[in-house]
Amino acid sequence: MVKSRRVQVLLILVVLSFLLIHFLPCSNNAHMEEKPSPVHILILSSWRSGSSFTGQIFSQHPSVFYLMEPAWHVWVKMYQNSAKVLHMAVRDLVRSVFLCDMSVFDAYMSSRKKKSDLFQWETSRALCSPPACDSFSRSDIITAGNCKTICGKYPFSKVEEACKTYSHVAIKEVRFFDLKVLYPLLTDPSLNLKIIHLVRDPRAVFRSRENTMADLKRDSNIVVGSQKTKGEMGPYNTMQVICKSHVEIYKAGSQAAPSFLKDRYLLVRYEDIVRDPLAKAAQMYRFAQLHFTPELQKWVHNITHGKGHGAQAFDIGSRDALRVSQAWRKTVPFQKIEKVQNVCKDAMDLLGYRLVQSEEEQKNMSLDLLLAQN
Repeated sequence: MVKSRRVQVLLILVVLSFLLIHFLPCSNNAHMEEKPSPVHILILSSWRSGSSFTGQIFSQHPSVFYLMEPAWHVWVKMYQNSAKVLHMAVRDLVRSVFLCDMSVFDAYMSSRKKKSDLFQWETSRALCSPPACDSFSRSDIITAGNCKTICGKYPFSKVEEACKTYSHVAIKEVRFFDLKVLYPLLTDPSLNLKIIHLVRDPRAVFRSRENTMADLKRDSNIVVGSQKTKGEMGPYNTMQVICKSHVEIYKAGSQAAPSFLKDRYLLVRYEDIVRDPLAKAAQMYRFAQLHFTPELQKWVHNITHGKGHGAQAFDIGSRDALRVSQAWRKTVPFQKIEKVQNVCKDAMDLLGYRLVQSEEEQKNMSLDLLLAQN
């Protein structure tokens, strides 16, 4: 009887051991597999194309860690080089940011850096809320002005700490001119990268660049070389390179796209965003696997239907976005428009922007006619 009981106890212990060894680890693995991997979003654009506003559509989402143009630090540190030479350094920095490894900035910033030394840090809602700043809630819509006033004194380590707490990491960058440079990131198993390629009417870009020429001087020199930025044709030389890059990126992303780009490239025209902000924001959120909350819907509507004229070049405030997007038609002489159309014709044809043939047509053609079907 005693022997039989001992055998029963031993059998029970064997069964329990088997369950502990084989089922608990499986249960833990199953739990780990259920946790979705982070989504990485690259808003790929060029200067003065509405990319700062588009970046804010992602920055203000409570699930997104966002940085605006982190590669600015690369270009400032290595300004003697061309954009093509800097592509690899920019790509490596972007990859590290996507993986929340902020030690990459050690090569470009002071060892005593603070969070506020990061370029345009205050445009990131994630750096203005916990754990990067305790003054706001993670669900708040936060303006850059309020954030800069209150949240600037936190250590740089908070950038990496905050990044690791989000399900989505989004970067807005204007320093890529070739989609093929990003292929290693698109095939990297540690990344889940989606690319939003934002374009804008080159005539509007030209007008905005004219208004911010001094601010863009260093960048223009890196893009085309200092000699080609000089003289009457300088601004058009830069526009030609920018427009050509959009053509190449679009072709690589949609017309001759490799299999690994399937469902990971989205072309968006800025004019379509300002014409129907809620619909385009919803499209971009679906693409990025984000929920479009009622609070964000209200914010997107309000910031695009204000009375502002967009007078501050780098300010992201409430404005009449549709009217501002078409300001070039009333303010840029037709002679300049012709030159822009000449150097950017291929991009305009491919991306769906109609040419205007006269000054009268420039001022009177409706937006629907200016935007061809693409």
